[in-house]
Amino acid sequence: MLTRIDHLGIAVKSLEEAIPMYEEAFGLSCENIEEVPSQKVKTAFFNVGGTHIELLEPTSDDSPIAKFIAKNGEGVHHVAFASDDVPGQLAQAKAAGIRLINEEPVVGAGGKQVAFLHPKSTRGVLTEFCSPGH
Repeated sequence: MLTRIDHLGIAVKSLEEAIPMYEEAFGLSCENIEEVPSQKVKTAFFNVGGTHIELLEPTSDDSPIAKFIAKNGEGVHHVAFASDDVPGQLAQAKAAGIRLINEEPVVGAGGKQVAFLHPKSTRGVLTEFCSPGH
């Protein structure tokens, strides 16, 4: 079951340039910076009332984030819903005709179990299900 919006992913060209804006203009504090080699990104997280903003900087020219920025520019990349059962959410979405990017959860930032739904099946919104890592 989905429990809340966990985070909004925002693609940026440079964490070094983007983090100060979130800290100075919005008064937020960067909680964590982490490289996720499997996704070819470096992430920075900000907590806003229990929901996080995840800034995503590509670490390779062939990363999904680099491709997104090349096509769309910087901006909102995905919405992530917290779930107490990511495999169950995937099964429910697949049964409803949604195209899955991940058939099974993979390890994402913070050790979370994550899985993505294809935006062509979700009205143009890249959607992530996530739960705490095991």
